Amino acid sequence: IKEELCWRAHSNEVVDLFHEEEKNVVVTASIDGSVRLWHATNGYYLGYFGQPRKFELADISRLILPCDVNNFPTIIKEESKHMEKKNFEYPLMLDRDK
Repeated sequence: IKEELCWRAHSNEVVDLFHEEEKNVVVTASIDGSVRLWHATNGYYLGYFGQPRKFELADISRLILPCDVNNFPTIIKEESKHMEKKNFEYPLMLDRDK
């Protein structure tokens, strides 16, 4: 799986995630029992399960976020690598005064 976007979906731990390719949505579930629906391509928040209104899957013109999330979706650039190894040199020195 190639990661293209990242965002904070819940304030608590995410315990499950499902990608529905046909509808182009991502469903996330949190340890607190909340289940949210997101647009898969741009990370826009579409709503939560149990809300009084219907999901508007076609209307992604305005970016809204849940009240407990304040980070907008971030595009992952192909050049950046999350697990990139960097070599640092830290010589071990004994300091008897400390």
